[in-house]
Amino acid sequence: MAYNPKTGKGLGDLYSAEHRCTKRREWKGLKDTMYDYFRWLKLLGMLGAKLGPVLPQFFRGLKRYRWLVSYITTPAFLDRHTIGLRGYELRYTHQQFYAVLQNSAGMIRDLLERDENLNPNSKKAAELRSKTVIFDEMMPIQLMNGFPTLKGIPIQMAPIFVVGEVDQQANIYYIDAIEHYGLASDVCPLPAAEAGCCVVDDYPKVGAAYISSSMPCDGSVASTMYSNRYFKLPNYQVTPPQRFNEPEVQKYAVKNLWGCIEFIEKQFGVKFDWNAFFEGVKRYNKESNYMIEKWDVNCTDYPQICGAALALHREYEMQIASSLDPKMCMYDAKVNKLMKKGYAHSVATDDKPRYRAIVWSCPAHYYSNFTYWAQNCWGIKTLVDMECMLAYHHYDEHDKEKVLEDMARGYERMTMRSHSNGGYINALDECWKMCEKFNANIVFMYNHVSCKNFAGLQGLFEEQARERGIHLIWIEHDLMDPRTVSRKAMRDRVNRYMTTVFRAEPLDPTLVDYDDDLTW
Repeated sequence: MAYNPKTGKGLGDLYSAEHRCTKRREWKGLKDTMYDYFRWLKLLGMLGAKLGPVLPQFFRGLKRYRWLVSYITTPAFLDRHTIGLRGYELRYTHQQFYAVLQNSAGMIRDLLERDENLNPNSKKAAELRSKTVIFDEMMPIQLMNGFPTLKGIPIQMAPIFVVGEVDQQANIYYIDAIEHYGLASDVCPLPAAEAGCCVVDDYPKVGAAYISSSMPCDGSVASTMYSNRYFKLPNYQVTPPQRFNEPEVQKYAVKNLWGCIEFIEKQFGVKFDWNAFFEGVKRYNKESNYMIEKWDVNCTDYPQICGAALALHREYEMQIASSLDPKMCMYDAKVNKLMKKGYAHSVATDDKPRYRAIVWSCPAHYYSNFTYWAQNCWGIKTLVDMECMLAYHHYDEHDKEKVLEDMARGYERMTMRSHSNGGYINALDECWKMCEKFNANIVFMYNHVSCKNFAGLQGLFEEQARERGIHLIWIEHDLMDPRTVSRKAMRDRVNRYMTTVFRAEPLDPTLVDYDDDLTW
């Protein structure tokens, strides 16, 4: 525990209302502080190695793209997710986030070296663009495993999705831009920011074809139509069915994926390489096995990899890396080995969490370290997050039709889609199954105020939670716009519940009330 009852100093003292970063780095004891500092240096070294070859484009990009500036704060992003952590948990988190960040840095490098705006006269950049397919950010690019000579890039991921987690202020400009064009202010900030980025012309020009999708919801469908007119590229739309529990819909979903393969083959004059594709499928299956092992451990009395380290890693591994990055499997193996040691240590020391919780519904993008705050302040350990419960079934490794059906089922269970838009069974019934599986009696029920799907089930959630004796803590947020519901307001919901219902005392009183509205 980082709080010192003798001095009254704790983690909340690291924050200041006047600063965008913490006042100083946290002292974690000699061993953990040295490890923390080593990982910080390793992160900077990796970023330098990844972005060094495109340094001229990077500096030009800082003048051209507003979103790129926020990535300078990446070390602070990592610090927010490791504050208060010690021992094995500190090491899990660093390893998990390093895997994500090295892949994201590679994606930014790919954007910079291809971008026509930054390389208008470069033949090399033009050649790279001619072999690049851009995708909607909510669609995994797993199909690109079958096109090893081409590059797939989720185009909105770096300018909108990832940067909103790195810097809570990053998406506000784009949201305001599209609202000034007349979009209603109660629209989900994710598609709003995507459309706003089009309005201010802040997307890199990097591809020769565009694969759009209907994922995850109606708002994204509207944004996709807007983006399609903006990019002005040959387009194919992948539209997995939203009510996917019925087996009849899978035939359509497979046909849709076949159409996507044929579209890319026609546009780029290449054939789909099934051997390369099945190699990617094998990596995906390995990654899923590692994920399931993490869940299995978290179902025990001694959970290990929790919070954002679990959720964000799986989300990025499945959606962005999409089994195209062999390093993700390598880091999974390292973490798995470390997790087993950590579990044995927890058993030996009988280190059990004070409270056990799961996260349900869409989390606040601008407060991805919320679960670590709850852990440090109240001792609530988040064992699983709805957003990490993406496709985890195995794909067939030999049969072409079967593997596409498996992939279609995976696409149907993407971020903010399976549970938020997949119907009553996936949204409501699945929640109680997870509570039982993970032995959790607290649910952080994120209430995305601009999302209409879960709002309609609020009464049913509350009624069924009471029947099961589960503590349902509703936490309002606005996904990518912290002005609607601040981080502090989110914390206050938990603070009030813990003091009035549980009659609990915080582990670190300095974390109960502090101002981080300006913090990245």
